[in-house]
Amino acid sequence: MYRGKRQSPLPVRVRDELGELFADAQFAGAFGAEGKPGWSPGRLALITVFQRVENLTDRQAAEAVRADLSWKYALGLELDDPGFDASVLSEFRSRVVAHGLEELALDLLVSALIDKGMLKAGGKQRTDSTHVISAVRDLNRLELAGECVRAALEALSAAAPHWVQQVLDLPGWAERYRARIDSWRLPTFETKREELARAYGSDGYVLVAAVYAPFSPAWLRQLPAVDTLRVMLIQNYVRTTDKTGREVVKRRRPLEDGGEGLPPGRWRLTSPYDTDARWAAKGEDLFWNGYKVHISETCHTLADTVESENGNQGKAIAPPNLITNVATTDATVPDVAMTEKVHQGLQQRGLLPREHYVDSGYASAELIVSAREAYGLTLVTPVLLDQSPQARAQSGYDRSSFTVDWANQQVTCPQGQTSASWSPCVQRGTDAIVVTFPTTSCRPCPVRTLCTTSTRERRQLTLHPQPIQQALEAARAEQTSKQWQDKYKIRAGVEGTVRQAVAVTGLRRARYRGIEKVHLEHVFSAVALNLIRLDAWWNSHPLDRGRTSHLARLELAELALAA
Repeated sequence: MYRGKRQSPLPVRVRDELGELFADAQFAGAFGAEGKPGWSPGRLALITVFQRVENLTDRQAAEAVRADLSWKYALGLELDDPGFDASVLSEFRSRVVAHGLEELALDLLVSALIDKGMLKAGGKQRTDSTHVISAVRDLNRLELAGECVRAALEALSAAAPHWVQQVLDLPGWAERYRARIDSWRLPTFETKREELARAYGSDGYVLVAAVYAPFSPAWLRQLPAVDTLRVMLIQNYVRTTDKTGREVVKRRRPLEDGGEGLPPGRWRLTSPYDTDARWAAKGEDLFWNGYKVHISETCHTLADTVESENGNQGKAIAPPNLITNVATTDATVPDVAMTEKVHQGLQQRGLLPREHYVDSGYASAELIVSAREAYGLTLVTPVLLDQSPQARAQSGYDRSSFTVDWANQQVTCPQGQTSASWSPCVQRGTDAIVVTFPTTSCRPCPVRTLCTTSTRERRQLTLHPQPIQQALEAARAEQTSKQWQDKYKIRAGVEGTVRQAVAVTGLRRARYRGIEKVHLEHVFSAVALNLIRLDAWWNSHPLDRGRTSHLARLELAELALAA
């Protein structure tokens, strides 16, 4: 016979513990006060969170509002409430994005948890990122060119059909752009592919010229698909003239192939249907078109355990690790560029940690110093070791063998010789100091081969400014200790959070197009994961980080009642 304590469903527990989590007043800026009455935006926000908890489609979420009693209880609805059409959720997301309220759901949850004492500044947090695949099909350069022309034609045909009939009556276009470019087999031979690519480019230039002609309505130029076509032509094609003065359209080629050059990956379009997605690579086996998401969460150790107030027989259990910040970028943005923005987001929520654990991709000597000075936190991260030939070979005199006299701007080598020059400069946009020893001292030195292999027969060092150099050397020395390595193990837990986000909410595959809506999806996913963890905390049982579907939980409940 089943004798376990019956637990309330997650929506019921959320309502009991947090009350009205999302108030309508918080979303007032995105919804008008006049017109036909609509659904409560606060309820729609909570529905969107439950939708991420269950990983439901819009139709499934709308059906759950009509049929699931726990959802009705959490939303404060009557039992006979008919719910709403599934399209309302899409309209809600669009309004939230249009008014810049993507972060609001997480802000409201964090504020409620701060009031309850479950979140506070200080302590430890950790951050990691993972790739997110866009919601559009991958296209090669040839498919991209043709699809951009086709998408622009579709947009113009829908917006100004009479203009298209009068201006764009060109032979072959109806046949060429009737179906999606990636829906039919492209030519196999390279000459045929080049011919088709030039045709796409020529058609694109004709189309843009017609839109920008004096006789065409000016508002046609503002269509997003037309602007995307224009950008694609700039990035992938050039127009030249041959010996006879005839205009020739040809595709751009990389500079290393003697071509005109291609734009950097961070600017290059990958699809006319999601202009924010970008191609990126990580290592030798991961390539994707889309985005990256950065997740920050609190992290506790055994020393942080507290006595449970929820019937855990007085046993000490660790408080839940909760997500405190989510940042979304296109796939080409490096992790190190997001460290400062993550700290800014945590500061705005009043949740700056005392120690922030990140991997080496987020760190630099400059960031270690700036995090301490600007935010008063310690960036706990492995830094890159000395990359000089001597350090890599582990023989000879590396940087640590030299003594720096910052006050007198002088460096002394292991043989007691002093530097001849101290030259502040800027290297790759970063302040640096180049120190050079005199040739007269280095050339006759008996251990010169252990110090330098320079053809100039002298040693040269590159230093950071004093605070940064000293912080870098201290970090390099500290990370070799067993104590630091044991301490840093806590960072690995964030990978479990990424796994949970992928398993529960499908985080690695974007549902929507455009970085704003993708970020909104990530924020609601973070809120959903926090509620799942809080539900485990309130019920005083270990958290199963795997996915348990709504249907599976109903089946378990029925089995328990039957027993």
